[in-house]
Amino acid sequence: MTHLLDDISNWSPETRLVRGGLDRSAQGETSEALFLNSGFVYETAADAEARFKGEQDGFIYSRYGNPTVAMFEERLRLLEGAEACFATASGMAAVFASLMSQLKSGDRLVASRALFGSCHHIITQILPRFGVETVLVDGGDLDQWAEALSPCADVVFLETPANPTLELIDLRAVSDLAHKAGATVVVDNVFATPMLQKPLELGADVVVYSATKHIDGQGRCLGGAVLSSQAFIDEKLMPFMRHTGPSLSPFNAWVLVKGLETLSLRVEKMCANALALARHLETLPGIARVSYPGLESFPQAALVREQMSGIGGTLIAFEIAGGKEAAFRCMDRLKIVDISNNLGDSKSLITHPQTTTHRAISDQERAAIGVTAGLVRLSVGLEGIDDLKADFTQALAGCG
Repeated sequence: MTHLLDDISNWSPETRLVRGGLDRSAQGETSEALFLNSGFVYETAADAEARFKGEQDGFIYSRYGNPTVAMFEERLRLLEGAEACFATASGMAAVFASLMSQLKSGDRLVASRALFGSCHHIITQILPRFGVETVLVDGGDLDQWAEALSPCADVVFLETPANPTLELIDLRAVSDLAHKAGATVVVDNVFATPMLQKPLELGADVVVYSATKHIDGQGRCLGGAVLSSQAFIDEKLMPFMRHTGPSLSPFNAWVLVKGLETLSLRVEKMCANALALARHLETLPGIARVSYPGLESFPQAALVREQMSGIGGTLIAFEIAGGKEAAFRCMDRLKIVDISNNLGDSKSLITHPQTTTHRAISDQERAAIGVTAGLVRLSVGLEGIDDLKADFTQALAGCG
């Protein structure tokens, strides 16, 4: 008789995060094994031939696949609800591979304007060198999406919530428009994490992550992942990855596997801290505006409830009156929160996008997406909420 728990699809997300993809070796280890090796051996030359031809299961080379990496891929796949997952060396490797594996000269890509600086560079600088036409639209404006997708398109790329402004994009509506135009929809879901938003369920075709962020969550290593249908991974992404080489190291995969075990707990606590801190920031002098998807004052609060499990996430964007100088004074006065361009960490981190993550974008483009001189991005961590409130209270008191 088959027990209900024998079917992994019945497992809760929390159970999948701890036990999904677990593949113990003959030693019966409790913690996942670290296969820190580059290659594999075969019993016979015929076995090697069969494995390279895909007629025999097994690993060939860690650039192609590795047992520890495979455990990470399977665990994240189960959490996301995707058919397949391929891990990469970094989040940007995941973004670039997800696009370049399916684009060619003469193709057309439509993207949201509010993007992480490196994503913006790929879309506006690198892809056009290969003959790919790229078009940017205001992500929250469905009319702009409809106009840009009225001719045919091959790929749509977007972030939601966007980095760093936290602007939301209606995934279901944009996916419908994109599919009518013949485009594949690629979503960078790093801000929402797989705990708060499921793009594949809302119509997206491909989801990418920087596992460096919440999945590791403790500032230890780089990693990324692409999740999609089995056909997309096998036919488009895997050949690109195997021959270009941005693969995830086994050691980093092992760190990320362990990070996944506590992802749910960390994100839940960080979200609670972020909401409480966002409400506190709204009461402090010296702040022109606070943008947090969990606030009722957030312009797209209804969309948050519809596609983000009603939870606002771990990031806050707020604008300090007085511009860059006042923002720098506030950041420098913080006693607990660290200045860093990373996010999703157990430690609270703050950055000034205009001079760091979005520095290479033109003034005109920064203005178009709301990256002003006074805007700061705060990644809320696991510290005591009263300590975080006190830190910003004293920092803002001295930056006017």
